[in-house]
Amino acid sequence: MSSETFVVAYEGHPADPAVLDYAIIRAKAEGAKLLLVHVLEWSAYSFLTPQEVEERHGRRKQELSRANEVVMAPALQKCEAEGIAADGVIRYGQVVELILEETKKASASVIYVGRSGSQSMAARVFGSVTLGLAQLAPVPTVIVP
Repeated sequence: MSSETFVVAYEGHPADPAVLDYAIIRAKAEGAKLLLVHVLEWSAYSFLTPQEVEERHGRRKQELSRANEVVMAPALQKCEAEGIAADGVIRYGQVVELILEETKKASASVIYVGRSGSQSMAARVFGSVTLGLAQLAPVPTVIVP
């Protein structure tokens, strides 16, 4: 069995399981394990008061807990049910940067990312996660429709 790791840039929308399903198929075929990376975008504002910083910290903890419960736990259960070894990481910050960081840390050999990402104005103006990964990843990036 291979010791390869495949990273899945996982948004976690239950209505769109394509990227996870495809990564599971590829991991089964190649005997690889999966690392699901879910990033919650978060920007630190230096002009916040200490009270505002504390409130944001509290909300951040709630968001992390919710992301683990609603996004990561079901995805990891699905991998386990399919017989695939998988770990999950939830991070705060810039999505592309953190996915690439986790890819390097895991010495992963490929990144799987869904084609459909955020369709917000910011994504259209500044570029999507998919495009950013395709341009900057040190390993092949598979874009799953």
